[in-house]
Amino acid sequence: MKSLSEQEESMARKYSGLLENALDGKPEKGKQAAKPAQPVQEEVSVKPILSSNYLEFKKENIPKHLGFYEKLCNKAERIIKISPDKKKTAELQEYLTLCHLESTPTGAMSLAVITAFIIVLFGGAMGFLVVNSTLVTIYAAGMGLFAYAALIKMPEFLANNFRLAASNQMVQCIFYVATFMRHTSNLELAIRFSADRLIPPLALDLKKILWDVETGKYDTIKDSLDSYLETWRKWNMEFIESFHLIEGSLYEPSDERRLTLIDKSLDIMLQETYEKMLRYSHDLKSPVTMLYMLGIVLPVLGLVILPMAASFLTSDTPPMKIALNIALLYNLILPLVLFYMSRMVLSKRPTGYGQQDVSELNPELQPLRNIVLKLGGKALIINPLWLTIGVMGFMIFMGAVPFLLGAIIPDDVLLQEKTFDQTLGFKLLDYKKTDMGFAGPYGLGATVLSFFIPLGIGIGLGLYFLIKSKNVLKLREEAKALEEEFSSALFQLGNRIGDGLPIELAISKVGAMMANTKSGEFFQLVSQKIVRQGMSVQKAIFDPKVGALLAFPSPLIESSMKVLLESARKGPLAASSAMINVSQYVKDIHRVDERVKDLMADIISDMKQQVGVLAPAIAGIVVGITSMIITIIGRLTEQLSAITEFSGGSGTAIPTGVITLFGSGVPTYFFQIIIGLYIIEVTIILTILINGIENGADKVAEKFSLGSNLMKGTIIYGIVAFAITMVFNIIAASIISGIATPVA
Repeated sequence: MKSLSEQEESMARKYSGLLENALDGKPEKGKQAAKPAQPVQEEVSVKPILSSNYLEFKKENIPKHLGFYEKLCNKAERIIKISPDKKKTAELQEYLTLCHLESTPTGAMSLAVITAFIIVLFGGAMGFLVVNSTLVTIYAAGMGLFAYAALIKMPEFLANNFRLAASNQMVQCIFYVATFMRHTSNLELAIRFSADRLIPPLALDLKKILWDVETGKYDTIKDSLDSYLETWRKWNMEFIESFHLIEGSLYEPSDERRLTLIDKSLDIMLQETYEKMLRYSHDLKSPVTMLYMLGIVLPVLGLVILPMAASFLTSDTPPMKIALNIALLYNLILPLVLFYMSRMVLSKRPTGYGQQDVSELNPELQPLRNIVLKLGGKALIINPLWLTIGVMGFMIFMGAVPFLLGAIIPDDVLLQEKTFDQTLGFKLLDYKKTDMGFAGPYGLGATVLSFFIPLGIGIGLGLYFLIKSKNVLKLREEAKALEEEFSSALFQLGNRIGDGLPIELAISKVGAMMANTKSGEFFQLVSQKIVRQGMSVQKAIFDPKVGALLAFPSPLIESSMKVLLESARKGPLAASSAMINVSQYVKDIHRVDERVKDLMADIISDMKQQVGVLAPAIAGIVVGITSMIITIIGRLTEQLSAITEFSGGSGTAIPTGVITLFGSGVPTYFFQIIIGLYIIEVTIILTILINGIENGADKVAEKFSLGSNLMKGTIIYGIVAFAITMVFNIIAASIISGIATPVA
């Protein structure tokens, strides 16, 4: 006879098998499926069991662009299934898993092939049927190959972005876990404490660790954590070592030894961060120099030669076709190459100490990202996107007026246009009839109006990024200033509590001692809420509507105060010790952060000057020189033609080959727009690179840098280009007008 435990195990195996078969729609083993008593009207498909809680959890935390890419891959796989080889499959699956994407390597490969095919098909059709250009067809084939290569690398690219953003939060993660573990030796609660104070992507990873335990994928939090840490073995060994030390502290019988291991975990994280950043800064010089040469120096040198080359080419090629080819090179191919190279540089960036977007941590701060107007005592919140659309739309329309007039006004009327400057012969539009067809506008007025297009795009985008980030960054800088001196305040608070003072009185004492400082203001605000409004310490600090953290939004301050309240339950000595140790942690993190910034200072300072001032100014000068060259060539061609007509075919006539050697050239109107857009693209790419090197995945600092650089760079470019264009055109026109035109 079987024992009770054996019977229970037998019954469990039996009914678990029956349950699995029932869920899969299979009959019990050895039996036929029962026939329905009534005929089935329609077939019912068995759907996989999904957890709505997990889907909601993922939807709330995963970035939108990742979800969009996931949907594209899944749709592409349903259209056509193209599987990569085994080695590539394993590699792609690793990247997709790291990003928490529910896609397959087959879907990623299918998306790459379908996209490349569409680009080649439509690009080739446009090249042959619309613009009749073989070069456009070649560009389309090249772009198709580039799209295929880029989309195959997309999972790796997304994984690197995910890794970069997560790595930037790892120091803070270890800080939060170590801070919590000092007073409460519970790994699961420590991970939950850290996840609540971080933002995605690392918060997503930590919540997934807890989720895997709650759903039964792993039996213990240690198993789930160890499995997750293996995904970082290639990139962040210090993160793994720090967590292993924290895990080891759970098994130490001595409290002193346990605290030593916890302190050591943060020390290893900080020391390895500094050493990796030191090596990274040394390796940056070559790729940064290459990016500067390829993105600024060589293209600008090419711009000096392009006007002459375009003038020769337009003798037998329409100017618009030449302008289109230049635009494809400068506004599409070069920016894509620069973007790819910059991402490769950032993908090698090691773990850093990053900042968080405080508006994401607190929904009450969301209006800081928008324009807030107070009307009649009510706050009107306006999305800055509408301001951007208005500015860009108006200025682009102003810049497009010469082109639109050329399309509306009849050709014979355009050819009879009078000059607005009778002495120098300047026209507003100046359309010309050439052997290749109608071309233009070549007029100085059209060139001046064309500046509105890059100015509109640059200023519009700059306003958007500045409004989105300026208030948030200002509030974060205030919180950061508080954090820098907060370690001293925490140390004093710990000493006051250690002297036997209640927490409420200790907070008041520290606020009075540190008057006229950010830390003093914070503790004075907490004390006022306790004394005047009768709040508890917890409510005075953490209340979502009136708490002091609303005025000082900082995850570091929040976590420190949380630790204070948690440790106070164990007595004043525990609270005092916790505050003193947190104070030391904050000092160590700040010291390493400053040392890392010093490493990057030399490289970053040069790049900031190049992007914000030098590149726009040089491009503006080149546009002015180009305008002068095109004006001179156009006028000389007219003069040579006039001399030939005057000679009446005599031997003194200039040979026709010399006259037709120069074409009309690409209008400065189009040339300026191409260069202006290129400067905007280069500014965006290099600004993202600079911010990524300096701050890691810090979106607030990135948006603020983009806004300020776009505004400053675009305005400098516009002023320099306008001034040089006007001066050089007047000089060129004066010289050419001095050459007497033969009169019959």
